[in-house]
Amino acid sequence: MSTMSEDSSTIPLSVPCLQGREWEYVRECLDTGWVSSVGPFVERFEQAVAEYVGAKHAVAVVNGTSALHIALLCSGVQPDDEVLVPTLTFIASANSIRYAGAHPVFIDAEPRHWQMDPNLIEHFLTRECERKGGVLRNRTSGRRVRAIMPVHVLGHPADMDPICDLAQRFELEVIEDAAEGMGTRYKRRHVGEFGRVGCFSFNGNKIMTTGGGGMLVTDDEQLAIRARHLTTTAKDNALEYIHGEVGYNYRLTNVAAAIGCAQLEQLDQFVLAKRRIATSYERELGNVDGVQLYSVADHAFCTYWLYTIAVSAEVYGTDRRGLHRRLAQQGIQTRPLWQPLHASGAHGASQAILNGVADQLYGRCLSLPCSIDLSEAGIARVCRGITQTDGNHRAELLSAA
Repeated sequence: MSTMSEDSSTIPLSVPCLQGREWEYVRECLDTGWVSSVGPFVERFEQAVAEYVGAKHAVAVVNGTSALHIALLCSGVQPDDEVLVPTLTFIASANSIRYAGAHPVFIDAEPRHWQMDPNLIEHFLTRECERKGGVLRNRTSGRRVRAIMPVHVLGHPADMDPICDLAQRFELEVIEDAAEGMGTRYKRRHVGEFGRVGCFSFNGNKIMTTGGGGMLVTDDEQLAIRARHLTTTAKDNALEYIHGEVGYNYRLTNVAAAIGCAQLEQLDQFVLAKRRIATSYERELGNVDGVQLYSVADHAFCTYWLYTIAVSAEVYGTDRRGLHRRLAQQGIQTRPLWQPLHASGAHGASQAILNGVADQLYGRCLSLPCSIDLSEAGIARVCRGITQTDGNHRAELLSAA
């Protein structure tokens, strides 16, 4: 069953595609009564995701943020530690660090593919840090630097080889935020498998969904055991309800896992659809003055979670806000990239290593509709909205200024 009508007056940004065995599996949950946080689909979903990613273990949780939180705790991140994280990412990445009592250090993006810049990581570790008593510390804050959290932004992999090399050199943990990266590969290897632990999101707008949900993957058996313990309220004795520490009620429901199993069966088709949509946008928008297309690295197999363009106001005639308004008037949903986290009121006091790229991208980028069942006619309608000119671009730019 398609979730987006071909003749709908509105083209949404990104909606789930539920056309597999979702109804069948959910009905099985209802018929058997296994609807809560235990049931056969939870284990089945964990095993299927682990196999797809290439990990030895997987732990299902309620969302990607909780997966990151538990991954940080299980990787040894302690209160008052510091974790390097991109400034160009959804706020949940930094929030999870704060949940662990630690502090984010924001790293800007590299300009070609918009991922966490390994050169800035190296600059911070070599110029801003020092080793005291066998512990790497930030010279400015005096805090221990404990981990790097690369994020695979928009379904494109971060450049993991230099990041992992730096982590090994400075004895740091790597915790991958692969929330947007299901199906994404770096040098033919699935993301989430480069660090000690990787985390995925199955929110409704992701390439595959459980409605809401996440997954932690790892090859470390003890870490997986620890993660499963913490996500089930750290229950030491299930019969007597004995708890030796504070845990978290983070387990995924059987119903959500059932949807996930059906979605995962279709994931390769979903990836092909996303890549088809990207190819169509590239064909239609490749010669539009002032529109920069998304650039994919040679080492990347990109899943184009959200197909995103950068708009040069001086050349195109209006900025991304003007284009957003213009498309909205035509019933076409778009959205900007996230506000860089170093500029966020929630995290603005955190240290940041910047080169200006994230700020530029925030001012220029717009994500276009890319639902899995978006038709060629829908893509053509979006592209017409971008390529058509009516003399109002300059007026929009002046009014926005």
